[in-house]
Amino acid sequence: MIRVGILGSGFIADSYADSLLDVRNAVLTANYSRNPSRAAEFAERWSSGASFDSMEALCASPEVDLVVIALPNEAHVQAARIAAAVGKGIICTKPLARTAAEAQQIVDLAREAGVWHGYAESSVFSPNIQKAYEMVQAGGIGDLLTMRAREAHSGPHAAHFWDADTAGGGALLDMGCHTVESARHFFGKDNHVTEVFAYGATMVHGDKTTGEDTAVAMLKFEGGQLAVIESSWVEKGGMQLRHELVGSAGRLVTDTSVTPVWGFIENPVGYLVEKSDADTGWVYPVPEETRAYGFSQQMRHFVDSFAAGTQPSETFDDGLVVNTILDACYRAMASRTWEPVVYPNAVFPS
Repeated sequence: MIRVGILGSGFIADSYADSLLDVRNAVLTANYSRNPSRAAEFAERWSSGASFDSMEALCASPEVDLVVIALPNEAHVQAARIAAAVGKGIICTKPLARTAAEAQQIVDLAREAGVWHGYAESSVFSPNIQKAYEMVQAGGIGDLLTMRAREAHSGPHAAHFWDADTAGGGALLDMGCHTVESARHFFGKDNHVTEVFAYGATMVHGDKTTGEDTAVAMLKFEGGQLAVIESSWVEKGGMQLRHELVGSAGRLVTDTSVTPVWGFIENPVGYLVEKSDADTGWVYPVPEETRAYGFSQQMRHFVDSFAAGTQPSETFDDGLVVNTILDACYRAMASRTWEPVVYPNAVFPS
């Protein structure tokens, strides 16, 4: 049995705790929060065992084999350093870091300590993406040519996201990390993004953030393919997760927001879907949300890989590549020109 400790007690930590219920060879044994009362509430909610008042104490616990970093972006480097120092396996939520430079620090920490590591990019594990990927790999739509992906909602659920200086960016960093990695997933990780163009603006939430609440980026791949990714914090009505894949012999569409349960209600019934914005009127709840988004499948894959001592399909190296591409996108926002993507030699030796 793999014993898991979660650093964090917010929305994403709840999602990971829920997803662990679907992993038969793992058990949640510990949690940490920067707010002790929230740690206690989390432990009671998920029967997670011990609550710790420091990251060091959780990571050093003999009751923890695998540490999950579910903390705000600015805490990822510190958390990875603490977990790596005591030789624990590490899963880190997306984005791996605020910048490629910070992501490189995290990669280096894991490599120097020789610890197992997984980059928690849930989108590539979601059932609809997995099915579309299988169909693309089987040649169903011929040669994959373009991808358009959109992730949108009305804005973050926690204050730390809005502080662009501390978080490292706005909607593009927060949500574009998903669609950048799904583009790499479909077009091939050895088929590098060579240059990018991007536009970002603060259209609605200027009273809350100096970061962009709307962004569009174009990614050119070495093989000639093109991905267009859209990230938005200004779209009301619940989470939007959509991919459109065009090939030489067809097209595929995935849309997690198309749910089999919908209707008009006059009385609130409780939680419906992430960022729903309204609890009455026309509603579109997503059943089994952590499974629909790929959290459960992701956690099973990570725990199985860790138990077997094998490398998972998403590692810190992938997180570093995503941060590198996003850094180039932010440069393109500022320069208003296409910007080259320059990868660390440690990832793609020249």
